[in-house]
Amino acid sequence: MQGLEVTVLLGIALLVGTVLAPRLRVATPLVLLVIGLLLGFVPQLRSIELPPETVLLLFLPVLLFREAWTTSLRSVRRSLRYIVPMSTLLVVASAFAVAAVATWMGVPWEAALVLGAAVAPPDATAVAALGRLLPARTFMKLKAESLTNDGTALVLYAIAVSLLLGDQVSALSVTGMVLLSYLGGAAAGIAVAALAFFALRRMQSTLTINLTLLLVPFVAFLIAELIEASGVLAVVFAGLIVAWVSPRITTAMSRRAADATWPFGVYLLNGALFVLIGLEVQLVLHEISPAEIGTLLIITVAAWVALVVVRYLFQWLFSPFSRPATGSSRSLRHRSRVVSTVSGFRGAVSLAIALSVPITTASGEPVEGRDAVVFVTAGVIVLTLLVQGPLLPAVIRWAKLPADDAAIEEFELAQRAISGAALAALDDLAAEHGVSDRVRDRARTEGYERLELANARAVARVRAAEEREAEADTDDEAASEDQDASLMGPVPPGAAETDGRRASPQLEMIAVSDDIDLTQRSPIVRHKEATRLRLAMLDRKREVLFRLRRDGTIDDLVARRILASLDLEEIRARGLDRDAE
Repeated sequence: MQGLEVTVLLGIALLVGTVLAPRLRVATPLVLLVIGLLLGFVPQLRSIELPPETVLLLFLPVLLFREAWTTSLRSVRRSLRYIVPMSTLLVVASAFAVAAVATWMGVPWEAALVLGAAVAPPDATAVAALGRLLPARTFMKLKAESLTNDGTALVLYAIAVSLLLGDQVSALSVTGMVLLSYLGGAAAGIAVAALAFFALRRMQSTLTINLTLLLVPFVAFLIAELIEASGVLAVVFAGLIVAWVSPRITTAMSRRAADATWPFGVYLLNGALFVLIGLEVQLVLHEISPAEIGTLLIITVAAWVALVVVRYLFQWLFSPFSRPATGSSRSLRHRSRVVSTVSGFRGAVSLAIALSVPITTASGEPVEGRDAVVFVTAGVIVLTLLVQGPLLPAVIRWAKLPADDAAIEEFELAQRAISGAALAALDDLAAEHGVSDRVRDRARTEGYERLELANARAVARVRAAEEREAEADTDDEAASEDQDASLMGPVPPGAAETDGRRASPQLEMIAVSDDIDLTQRSPIVRHKEATRLRLAMLDRKREVLFRLRRDGTIDDLVARRILASLDLEEIRARGLDRDAE
């Protein structure tokens, strides 16, 4: 098929999946995967292949960069005890467990080790797409694990392919590959992030800033690949660092533009990837002889079961060396391990690794076991997505993990802190920017009103949580009615009629001021003073916000959420005519 036809087909599949998923109450990636599997029954469509370099060089850098950008650096630092062993030792253990199972069932050892390296790492994009129901802390730990484990898997893959092709592998060469992969990838990511920092701090144009940010993951991946290091780790390091420093060196307008465009672009790439995976599975299925399919299906199920068992056992065996959460019981830790086990999805990275296996050796002979590696890898991906994906919500409900309100509490704390700091500095800011007493007093009144509103919302949230706990033992009908009411959203005071229905919006006259004194300060002058004061207060709020983030008082993602609202206030204050910045 032609490129335009493929593009239109993927677009229609994305549209259909996006429309159907909410109606079927199924995660969109699962619907897209099924659509890809169904499209694969059309012979003409099975000619659409998913080249491994397309995933590794086009899809993966953008998707990983976005996931790293939206990952909390504070959570990564606090969860290193979990992330490091899960992204290294668990990957090795999973790879060798799958290799042992496949070898026992007749796959050559070298090809079985390639298979183990391919299916060992959970996929970051799959975890991000299907794990949103998890508590925030658990979700962030899984994201961080899946962002860093690909480096280990790719090193294992390189070793396994060398063995498969008959090359000599020594302990010294393996050590060198591991060190080069991790240290080289980290160095490449840090270097590219440093270059981006010095470039971005000199830019003011929204277009050039966002073009520079778009280049960061590709440049990081390219440099890492040139030195034969881990491009995945390079993109992750670059994404984490640039996400941390960018609020200080980019403009409000550029950040708003990035927040609007990146999620949509990532959604398109991610959705297209799941459709292509479905098509690729059908292609692989039709290339295998019917006599081998039965055996390979058994190997696929056995490999999937091995991955699930090893992931749970590894967490259980490693638990004595981890730091349990305060107040967590043995039962809670067991349920958490079950949730983490079910959340270990495989995705496009695994398929790209399998498809990268050479077709022939240096002597021109076919590589033994390649078809089995590709088939089983594709089957494991489908099983993790179509079995574990729908199962995850039920497992989360069964686990009854404690609610994670830390982000909400930190958000409220930060809002009150930055508002209070801006009000405390109001007199100094007014004097510094030549603002009249009248404008300053008006700003103070508005500021205190906002602060009181933030306090009231925090108190209301705490009371609502207490009421929910007190009403936990009520009958199912009352709980259902409360849930339906909560889904409607909060009702503004005075917006409900006596029968419980929402009142229709009322039109109000806008008052016109009649105390304009042109001999003193005109409305235009007062408006300019108010704008200068508002911008100065926003700068002070950002300073306090960055300090709270630096001290670890609030999370990176909480700070980014508040920063987005401050950026919107600045854009409104400056006016849309400043879009050219």
